[in-house]
Amino acid sequence: MEEKGNHGRRKKGGWVTMPFIFANEICEKLAVVGFSTNMINYLTTQLHMPVTKAANTLTNFGGTSSLTPLLGAFISDAFIGRFWTITVASIVYQIGMISLTLSAVLPQLRPPPCKGDQVCREADAGQEAILYISLLLGALGSGGIRPCVVAFGADQFDETDPKQNTKTWTFFNWYYFVMGASILVAVTVLVYIQDNVGWGWGLGVPTIAMLISVITFIIGYPLYRNLDPVGSPFTRLVQVIVAAYKKRKLPMVYDPKLLYQNDELDASISLAGKLVHTKHIKFLDKAAIVTEEDNLKSGQAPNFWRLNTVHRVEELKSLIRMGPIWAAGILLITAYAQQSTFSILQAKTMNRHITKSFQIPAGSMTVFAYVTMLTTIAFYDRLFIPLARKLTGLDRGITFLHRMGIGFVISILATLVAGFVEVKRKNVALAHGLIDQPHPAIPISVFWLVPQYCLHGIAEAFMSIGHLEFFYDQAPESMRSTAMALFWLAISFGNYVSSLLVSVVHKFSAGPNGSNWLRNDNLTKGKLEYFYWLLTLLQVVNLIYYLYCAKIYTYKPVQVHGKESGTSEEDGVELANRV
Repeated sequence: MEEKGNHGRRKKGGWVTMPFIFANEICEKLAVVGFSTNMINYLTTQLHMPVTKAANTLTNFGGTSSLTPLLGAFISDAFIGRFWTITVASIVYQIGMISLTLSAVLPQLRPPPCKGDQVCREADAGQEAILYISLLLGALGSGGIRPCVVAFGADQFDETDPKQNTKTWTFFNWYYFVMGASILVAVTVLVYIQDNVGWGWGLGVPTIAMLISVITFIIGYPLYRNLDPVGSPFTRLVQVIVAAYKKRKLPMVYDPKLLYQNDELDASISLAGKLVHTKHIKFLDKAAIVTEEDNLKSGQAPNFWRLNTVHRVEELKSLIRMGPIWAAGILLITAYAQQSTFSILQAKTMNRHITKSFQIPAGSMTVFAYVTMLTTIAFYDRLFIPLARKLTGLDRGITFLHRMGIGFVISILATLVAGFVEVKRKNVALAHGLIDQPHPAIPISVFWLVPQYCLHGIAEAFMSIGHLEFFYDQAPESMRSTAMALFWLAISFGNYVSSLLVSVVHKFSAGPNGSNWLRNDNLTKGKLEYFYWLLTLLQVVNLIYYLYCAKIYTYKPVQVHGKESGTSEEDGVELANRV
């Protein structure tokens, strides 16, 4: 894409667009993470929410923010394209951040501060309404940004160009590295500002960063490679299902070559190669059986509610095959979600002093996860891949399914270790007679929490990037935004499962005299370690499920076209695993 065209004009896209896209991502992540990382402290200390309500508010917000990408992906793929979806969504997010910042600055928009030993007054309905409206606008904005920005960046590289298609997976590593670096700044500098300067500045700085991200992204517009939307992918999927149902009583054709194909109709949704017929989920093949009632005429498109091409049928099959792998990623997000809720509450009770005058903000503990994640990404890209390439012969070193599997194993270790660290924290509190104090200053270093944060960081470097690569590579090319929405949908479900798990455990572990695994009044008197070990057990079951799904998974087959002659004749079929 960087080469000159026939008329001396530089083709759009390529690495030259990355500074604008990455600058947008840096500022956007500063805003999003600065907005949410330390929010558990804002909700409990400024709005005086009970711990479980605050934790569930955050995980529900995280879940909704990861659910709305389905809407953003639909709008992008069907109507306005990725650039305009990102731009409009960023503005909506900006409005939500301004609203939340005002609620932190204006005293009438939050309850009065606690006085002495008096019971703190919770935020009233109006004050909570402003909070929820701000979070909703943030969730809607995220819905347009998240599914599109990764796909938009990958779009800058032409998959049909052999010199560029290997750059796509390099982009994914760099994208995640840049994202992690900006998050690292957010959980250190911004959290410090929130804890030591004030929430007005603590939320105001991310708001300004978001404004800068919008301006930077728009400036790069003339350089971008913008792909036109090709119609609603969801409509095409529904059309295949309806057509297959209408023809459910028809016998299957003996030769798949008799199924309906039309390269001209599929041209706009198969630029990088046409999907070929597979033997799985044969019922859907009936949508491509031609009958007299279809009344096909030369030069006319068929009624897609009765007849679809093989490519369109295979689009739906590809998404269905991805489903089990997608579902396996949910529980890892559930485990990781605890690092921004209960782990932070643990850190608040521990000795966070580095020097006599400086202590680490509890919300900044996630810095260890992000530093480890960045280090792991660099190690993986520069050392692990070249070594693995020599052993496996794969350009990517290992497949994304292997990469995800490694992440699952490390996540299990993280929650297992977290349970033992909680036992250690409680034993120190018991030894010093602090077990009954609701807000103790336990003489145990906060660095005991570092191993679990680091393990979660390593797990994310393997699992999350592998998941991202899997969705982009295995999804039909016309549904790349939708594929990224599925990535965020897994995160959404992971957060919702976390909320559900916390609520269920809190309800059914309740005992006499206020005992509970997850106590609102005194976390130290609870059994948080049991909760962590329950997560560990669930993840072990999930790993077994994933290994089975990965073993039987079939990569999507793509028709390879002649490259030298430029013809559309098929040279062969390859299994798509290019990223």
